[in-house]
Amino acid sequence: MREIFDFLVHAQVMDFLTDPRVLFVAGALFLVSLFLKWRIVGITIFSVAALVTVARYSRLAEGRTAMDQNLLVFAIGSFLVIVIVIYFLFIRGD
Repeated sequence: MREIFDFLVHAQVMDFLTDPRVLFVAGALFLVSLFLKWRIVGITIFSVAALVTVARYSRLAEGRTAMDQNLLVFAIGSFLVIVIVIYFLFIRGD
């Protein structure tokens, strides 16, 4: 698990995903998916954005607090994102 986090830190994926141009394009695509009712595209963009937010909030790349606490925050946040995605994909009807 530690190798995955090290790869994400060294590959600068978080820097790419938090670039203002990438955020603008993702936000615009999300709005288009809402207006045109592209459910899968909207859910995918929401999932990626939520997981990036959870990863940044848990400060996995910074190592400011104990890894156990960071991993717990990341796991709980990821679980909540997955529950929301399952709700919108399978439970909630149009």
